[in-house]
Amino acid sequence: MGDSQAALAGAATPEADDPNERQAQAVGRGISRLFARNDIWCLSEMPLRNGRRTDLMGIDPKGQIVIVEIKVSRADLLGDSKWTDYLEFCDRFFWGLPPELDRACLETADFLPERCGIIVADGYDAEILRPAPLSPLAAARRKVEVERLARTALRRQLVAQDPHCSAWGAR
Repeated sequence: MGDSQAALAGAATPEADDPNERQAQAVGRGISRLFARNDIWCLSEMPLRNGRRTDLMGIDPKGQIVIVEIKVSRADLLGDSKWTDYLEFCDRFFWGLPPELDRACLETADFLPERCGIIVADGYDAEILRPAPLSPLAAARRKVEVERLARTALRRQLVAQDPHCSAWGAR
Protein backbone atom coordinates (compact mmCIF):
# COMPACT_ATOMS: atom_id res chain seq x y z
CA MET A 1 0.00 0.00 0.00
CA GLY A 2 1.44 3.40 -1.00
CA ASP A 3 1.70 6.37 1.36
CA SER A 4 -1.39 8.05 -0.07
CA GLN A 5 -3.38 4.83 0.15
CA ALA A 6 -2.17 4.28 3.72
CA ALA A 7 -3.25 7.80 4.63
CA LEU A 8 -6.66 7.20 3.08
CA ALA A 9 -6.95 3.97 5.06
CA GLY A 10 -6.11 5.83 8.27
CA ALA A 11 -2.75 4.12 8.75
CA ALA A 12 0.17 6.00 10.28
CA THR A 13 2.62 7.41 7.77
CA PRO A 14 6.15 8.60 8.54
CA GLU A 15 5.01 12.19 8.00
CA ALA A 16 2.16 11.76 10.50
CA ASP A 17 4.73 11.01 13.23
CA ASP A 18 6.33 14.45 12.74
CA PRO A 19 4.74 17.02 15.11
CA ASN A 20 5.26 19.85 12.59
CA GLU A 21 3.56 17.81 9.88
CA ARG A 22 0.62 17.03 12.16
CA GLN A 23 0.30 20.72 13.01
CA ALA A 24 0.51 21.70 9.33
CA GLN A 25 -2.26 19.21 8.54
CA ALA A 26 -4.37 20.69 11.35
CA VAL A 27 -3.82 24.24 10.05
CA GLY A 28 -4.76 23.06 6.55
CA ARG A 29 -7.92 21.42 7.87
CA GLY A 30 -8.97 24.61 9.70
CA ILE A 31 -8.36 26.72 6.59
CA SER A 32 -10.24 24.22 4.42
CA ARG A 33 -13.24 24.49 6.76
CA LEU A 34 -13.14 28.30 6.63
CA PHE A 35 -12.91 28.18 2.86
CA ALA A 36 -15.73 25.62 2.52
CA ARG A 37 -18.06 27.88 4.55
CA ASN A 38 -17.21 30.63 2.07
CA ASP A 39 -17.67 28.47 -1.04
CA ILE A 40 -13.95 28.21 -1.75
CA TRP A 41 -13.06 24.62 -2.58
CA CYS A 42 -9.44 23.62 -2.28
CA LEU A 43 -7.05 20.78 -2.84
CA SER A 44 -3.95 20.08 -0.77
CA GLU A 45 -0.48 19.43 -2.16
CA MET A 46 -1.25 20.75 -5.64
CA PRO A 47 1.74 20.57 -8.01
CA LEU A 48 2.40 23.60 -10.18
CA ARG A 49 3.92 23.71 -13.65
CA ASN A 50 7.10 25.30 -12.28
CA GLY A 51 7.86 22.21 -10.19
CA ARG A 52 6.65 23.71 -6.90
CA ARG A 53 3.83 22.23 -4.83
CA THR A 54 1.28 24.38 -3.02
CA ASP A 55 -0.01 23.45 0.42
CA LEU A 56 -3.56 24.46 -0.57
CA MET A 57 -4.91 25.65 -3.90
CA GLY A 58 -8.54 26.46 -4.45
CA ILE A 59 -11.18 28.22 -6.48
CA ASP A 60 -13.50 30.86 -5.06
CA PRO A 61 -17.09 31.51 -6.23
CA LYS A 62 -15.86 33.98 -8.86
CA GLY A 63 -13.47 31.43 -10.38
CA GLN A 64 -10.42 33.11 -8.90
CA ILE A 65 -7.51 30.96 -7.77
CA VAL A 66 -6.40 31.07 -4.14
CA ILE A 67 -3.13 29.61 -2.86
CA VAL A 68 -2.20 29.14 0.80
CA GLU A 69 1.34 28.47 1.98
CA ILE A 70 1.27 26.89 5.44
CA LYS A 71 4.09 27.53 7.90
CA VAL A 72 4.14 26.16 11.45
CA SER A 73 7.61 27.18 12.60
CA ARG A 74 9.49 30.45 12.56
CA ALA A 75 12.56 28.78 11.02
CA ASP A 76 10.49 27.39 8.14
CA LEU A 77 8.79 30.74 7.60
CA LEU A 78 12.03 32.73 7.57
CA GLY A 79 13.94 30.10 5.60
CA ASP A 80 11.47 29.78 2.72
CA SER A 81 12.82 31.69 -0.27
CA LYS A 82 10.68 29.90 -2.86
CA TRP A 83 7.21 31.10 -1.89
CA THR A 84 7.19 33.95 -4.43
CA ASP A 85 7.20 31.26 -7.15
CA TYR A 86 3.51 30.67 -6.27
CA LEU A 87 2.38 34.22 -7.00
CA GLU A 88 2.25 33.78 -10.77
CA PHE A 89 -0.29 30.94 -10.32
CA CYS A 90 -2.95 32.65 -8.19
CA ASP A 91 -5.24 35.64 -7.93
CA ARG A 92 -4.90 35.70 -4.13
CA PHE A 93 -2.10 34.40 -1.89
CA PHE A 94 -2.34 33.71 1.84
CA TRP A 95 0.04 32.64 4.55
CA GLY A 96 -1.57 29.99 6.77
CA LEU A 97 -0.18 29.90 10.33
CA PRO A 98 -1.02 28.42 13.72
CA PRO A 99 -2.16 31.03 16.28
CA GLU A 100 0.99 30.81 18.42
CA LEU A 101 3.45 31.51 15.58
CA ASP A 102 4.97 35.01 15.69
CA ARG A 103 3.84 36.66 12.47
CA ALA A 104 5.53 40.05 12.85
CA CYS A 105 7.97 39.24 10.02
CA LEU A 106 5.02 39.04 7.60
CA GLU A 107 4.66 42.82 7.92
CA THR A 108 8.13 43.44 6.45
CA ALA A 109 8.78 44.24 2.79
CA ASP A 110 10.43 40.83 2.25
CA PHE A 111 7.03 39.18 2.71
CA LEU A 112 5.11 41.53 0.40
CA PRO A 113 2.27 42.45 2.79
CA GLU A 114 0.63 44.45 0.00
CA ARG A 115 0.26 41.17 -1.97
CA CYS A 116 -0.27 38.52 0.72
CA GLY A 117 -3.05 37.79 3.17
CA ILE A 118 -2.74 36.05 6.54
CA ILE A 119 -4.94 33.27 7.91
CA VAL A 120 -4.54 31.89 11.43
CA ALA A 121 -5.89 28.37 11.95
CA ASP A 122 -5.96 25.31 14.14
CA GLY A 123 -7.48 21.91 13.44
CA TYR A 124 -11.02 23.16 13.92
CA ASP A 125 -11.36 26.55 12.31
CA ALA A 126 -9.55 29.57 10.89
CA GLU A 127 -9.76 33.33 10.73
CA ILE A 128 -8.53 35.73 8.08
CA LEU A 129 -6.44 38.35 9.85
CA ARG A 130 -5.44 40.17 6.68
CA PRO A 131 -7.39 39.65 3.45
CA ALA A 132 -5.29 38.83 0.41
CA PRO A 133 -5.47 41.62 -2.16
CA LEU A 134 -6.66 40.62 -5.61
CA SER A 135 -3.86 40.39 -8.17
CA PRO A 136 -5.73 39.07 -11.22
CA LEU A 137 -4.17 36.43 -13.41
CA ALA A 138 -4.47 36.75 -17.16
CA ALA A 139 -7.64 34.96 -18.27
CA ALA A 140 -5.72 32.40 -20.33
CA ARG A 141 -3.42 31.55 -17.38
CA ARG A 142 -6.40 31.24 -15.02
CA LYS A 143 -8.18 28.90 -17.46
CA VAL A 144 -5.14 26.61 -17.67
CA GLU A 145 -4.68 26.53 -13.89
CA VAL A 146 -8.37 25.92 -13.15
CA GLU A 147 -8.38 23.02 -15.62
CA ARG A 148 -5.22 21.57 -14.06
CA LEU A 149 -6.72 21.87 -10.58
CA ALA A 150 -9.97 20.21 -11.71
CA ARG A 151 -8.17 17.35 -13.46
CA THR A 152 -5.94 16.75 -10.43
CA ALA A 153 -8.95 16.70 -8.09
CA LEU A 154 -10.86 14.32 -10.36
CA ARG A 155 -7.86 12.00 -10.68
CA ARG A 156 -7.37 11.92 -6.92
CA GLN A 157 -11.03 11.13 -6.39
CA LEU A 158 -10.94 8.28 -8.89
CA VAL A 159 -7.70 6.83 -7.47
CA ALA A 160 -9.22 6.95 -3.97
CA GLN A 161 -12.15 4.91 -5.30
CA ASP A 162 -10.04 2.59 -7.46
CA PRO A 163 -6.29 2.48 -6.67
CA HIS A 164 -5.72 0.44 -9.86
CA CYS A 165 -6.22 3.68 -11.82
CA SER A 166 -3.19 5.29 -10.15
CA ALA A 167 -0.91 4.01 -12.92
CA TRP A 168 -2.61 6.21 -15.48
CA GLY A 169 -2.47 9.95 -15.97
CA ALA A 170 0.26 10.74 -13.44
CA ARG A 171 2.82 13.29 -14.60
